[in-house]
Amino acid sequence: MKQSITVQDIDKKISRLKRQLLKLGPLHPGSLSRQYHVCGKPGCKCVDPHRPRPHGPYTKLTYAFHGQFRCLFVRAESLKDVAALVAAFKTFRKLTDQWIGLAIHRAALGPLCRASKKSARRQPGKGRQR
Repeated sequence: MKQSITVQDIDKKISRLKRQLLKLGPLHPGSLSRQYHVCGKPGCKCVDPHRPRPHGPYTKLTYAFHGQFRCLFVRAESLKDVAALVAAFKTFRKLTDQWIGLAIHRAALGPLCRASKKSARRQPGKGRQR
């Protein structure tokens, strides 16, 4: 038998999520990737026809914000800090997705539930008339 969840249970879970969100600290959207580049200069090792060796690896942070796509190169000495920022953002997204799911469920138990019962009681063709 499935136990039904109450509005109070949902509110407690949302409060727990809010506390977790407050503990996150600094964050940054995006993903990190390793990149190699070919400069194309004649005689460079990267364009050697027999054994090409591209320059790199370089670490690149890629993200989109307000419809703008950005790519930034990350210095090796900053890589751990930037990786922590990106991980914190992924946690932020996971927690906010959970919060939204709970909010939808709470609305279905509260105001949306009452609204659907009221509309179910109305008879077809007997709506408001002006």
